[in-house]
Amino acid sequence: MAEPVKLPTKPERVATAPARWAPFEGLRREIDRLFDDFGGGFWRPAFARTAFEGVPSAWATVPAVDVSDTEKAYEIAAELPGIDEKNVEVKVADGILTIRGEKQEEKEEKKKDYYLRERNYGSFERSFQIPDAVDTNKIEANFKKGVLTIVLPKKAEAQQTAKKIDVKAA
Repeated sequence: MAEPVKLPTKPERVATAPARWAPFEGLRREIDRLFDDFGGGFWRPAFARTAFEGVPSAWATVPAVDVSDTEKAYEIAAELPGIDEKNVEVKVADGILTIRGEKQEEKEEKKKDYYLRERNYGSFERSFQIPDAVDTNKIEANFKKGVLTIVLPKKAEAQQTAKKIDVKAA
């Protein structure tokens, strides 16, 4: 068996910043690392991405949710733009309220000089611990204009207003 032939190689050329920026390179790397640790790379500028990373999708995360506490119920409003009502699921199990959704969008254009076809798919799931004061048998969910509203009514004993207690001098 013949011995492998070693080919001469040229040292790799590494792109470096101009010398006048050298004092700031360490600071830039440290700030990049901080943002990478914080957002998993989401905060990096677009020019720092590779071609395979793509653009971060709104559906890579969970939808925006507002939670409010009223006198008679807790209310959750979730923004779900572009999702059909049939693709939204709300479940309650073991004291956990779970909202699931899936977006399936296809677009096709045929013109004289071009053909465009795009597909967008994404899903999310978000869960909430239900407080003990909620009557789980009366939970309601409504979907209107891309906003899912869930009403979690409080039990009668949890709806009692605060009672004022007189303070007496000793």
